[in-house]
Amino acid sequence: MEWANETLVTEFVFLGFSSLAGLQQLLFAVFLLVYLFMLGTNVVIVSTIVLDRALHTPMYFFLGVLSCSETCYTFVIVPKMLVDLLAQKKTISFLGCAIQMFFFLFLICSHSFLLAAMGYDRYVAICNPLRYTVLMGFGVCMGLVAAACACGFIISLATTSMIFHLPFHSSNKLHHFCDVSPVLKLASHQSYLNQLVIFVLGVFVLVIPLLLILVSYVLIISAILKIPSSVGRYKAFSTCASHLIVVTVHYGCASFIYLRPKSNYSSSQDTLISVSYTILTPLFNPMIYSLRNKEFKSSLQRAMTHTSYSIN
Repeated sequence: MEWANETLVTEFVFLGFSSLAGLQQLLFAVFLLVYLFMLGTNVVIVSTIVLDRALHTPMYFFLGVLSCSETCYTFVIVPKMLVDLLAQKKTISFLGCAIQMFFFLFLICSHSFLLAAMGYDRYVAICNPLRYTVLMGFGVCMGLVAAACACGFIISLATTSMIFHLPFHSSNKLHHFCDVSPVLKLASHQSYLNQLVIFVLGVFVLVIPLLLILVSYVLIISAILKIPSSVGRYKAFSTCASHLIVVTVHYGCASFIYLRPKSNYSSSQDTLISVSYTILTPLFNPMIYSLRNKEFKSSLQRAMTHTSYSIN
């Protein structure tokens, strides 16, 4: 075979921000502060939801799970990125790359299905308010989260296994982390079937949840338009606004990365979108949900007042 005399890839080299060599320490400081702020924000959100019984509702249950999910998937990527900004040797083993890809895809895919579950929650709350507590009981919420995780696990396992069973003999340079398209481009050989299956899985994890969300919002909008007062329509729609913003950001970035034709890949574009997807999006999503929500802000103020009172 033509690969017989070529060296098998045993590790991958992260290029990172090598073109900005003079700014490595500044980038480290900026990304570290953003990462710590994101972690702190998510801890505050989850703690407030757990401590305040007024927030023990399906919507806030899903928000807490969303915050935990985003904290976990940034933990898979960002610490390694921060270390590489200061390290001379920016490498990851072949197995380490596979593990990183598996957990990243698992959490991202679960995230997509979780957003669909949140859309269903908003549909039930607006279109079936009298049966909301029955249709969205704790068991149902746990079942939806478990289903989202199961879908994410299966898709991630299938995709990662298929990619890392491909031969890698030539280049081993990646930009920031082990994502699907950058690693796939390094494979020495890709069969049409492999590319097709990976593309179909990507479409499935993006399109199916998005279709479920769209169906939910068609029914939601139909129900809102039947509300006689403009104030009532505004209040009903305002409960969905944060979810819509997060869905738009999530699917916009994900579609740009995973559903582009292969000829349109650009390293500089991938770098910008990857940084946004792994650092900025998890930072803004919890803030969008919490800062736009009067009920959550009231609960946070009560929790801070109670904490300061206990300390004094």
